[in-house]
Amino acid sequence: MVTLLGVRPVEPVRPDGLNGLLAIPPDPSGIVIFAHGSGSGRLSPRNNHVADALHAAGMATLLLDLLTPEEEQDRVNVFDIALLASRLVGAADWVRGLPSTSMLPIGYFGASTGAGAALLAASGPDPRIRAIVSRGGRPDLAGARALARVQAPTMLIVGSRDVPVIALNETAMAHLRCEHELVIVPGAHHLFEEAGTLDTVIGHATRWFAMHFQEA
Repeated sequence: MVTLLGVRPVEPVRPDGLNGLLAIPPDPSGIVIFAHGSGSGRLSPRNNHVADALHAAGMATLLLDLLTPEEEQDRVNVFDIALLASRLVGAADWVRGLPSTSMLPIGYFGASTGAGAALLAASGPDPRIRAIVSRGGRPDLAGARALARVQAPTMLIVGSRDVPVIALNETAMAHLRCEHELVIVPGAHHLFEEAGTLDTVIGHATRWFAMHFQEA
């Protein structure tokens, strides 16, 4: 069944029993898998807004709940970065098994704790992961060793008013050995709720994914 969430048509899917929303435009340049922060999921208005823009730019998207409803009841799981990363690796494998997406380069878009999970997932030897974008993320949660192993070009986006998270991103960036970029969005707090700030995130993320999918 195909339905609408935001402006793009989405298909409800269940990779490995997890709830997801898959959207594939004609001739996609790549697919972006979303890693949501704690307390968020596939229905996140902000991430769906980002996904709409990526879809309009010709990219497939998969918004996925990384935990089952039962697992979400235990708050320990919400901050289990290794568990969340393993679910992202599984989602990437699932995407490769679909005829419509099997040959596409893959990107991760991580928000908050999801960014740490995305970077940990990308620290393994997987050449199909071509780009990572972190929005208001906690890349430090991946750990220094994992960060040093990430090969996919990584963009870290933080609001200028999210001062503690800027410092955490700068610390994490010091461990990255891949191509990377830190973007500070003027006037934005952690959730990018201020007028125009999420659209600024979208512009940077779209550019980053498009550039590195093109190189695949």
